Amino acid sequence: MYSAADLKKGLKIELDGEPYAVTEFEFCKPGKGTALYRCKLKNLITGSTMDRTFRPVDKMEKPNLEEREMYYSYQDGDNYVFSDAETYEETYVSAETLGKSTYFLIEESLCQGLFFNGKIIDITLPTFIEKVITETEPGARGDTASTNVLKPAKIDNGYELMVPLFINEGDTVKIDTRTGEYSERVNKG
Repeated sequence: MYSAADLKKGLKIELDGEPYAVTEFEFCKPGKGTALYRCKLKNLITGSTMDRTFRPVDKMEKPNLEEREMYYSYQDGDNYVFSDAETYEETYVSAETLGKSTYFLIEESLCQGLFFNGKIIDITLPTFIEKVITETEPGARGDTASTNVLKPAKIDNGYELMVPLFINEGDTVKIDTRTGEYSERVNKG
């Protein structure tokens, strides 16, 4: 059980039976009356945010959260199957839960699974993955007057991202899974 004095950025709490993370925190002491704790909370299941003000006497539950290392195994219809790194128990995760992360899944890649009351609510992928560019226009010479000129490119699963002009079909690039953006070209030699 947490009290309002325990609140800080990054703390995970349970409100109305759902887990939240404190994303912003502000302590306010008006001239008269009790102190207030203003927080911006992010729902860990739906991703929605809300503002909430707590008084010093307010209590919050500690959520039953557990992180486990998991390997991505395979896709089964609309679900993606992850296996626990220790017990090899399979967990099915819906495409809706993963969102655009489905584009960055690589078989046997190590991920972090977040469970709330035994049910998976989030998967954190490796920060960077390497993928081969399968489709892009050749960069035109002379288009380099300004720096950071980008062009669209696609990877094997149809995901489109913006890459620098010097990237060609068949090049391997590193992609940041948090943003879905190009990071750098990888030399395979």
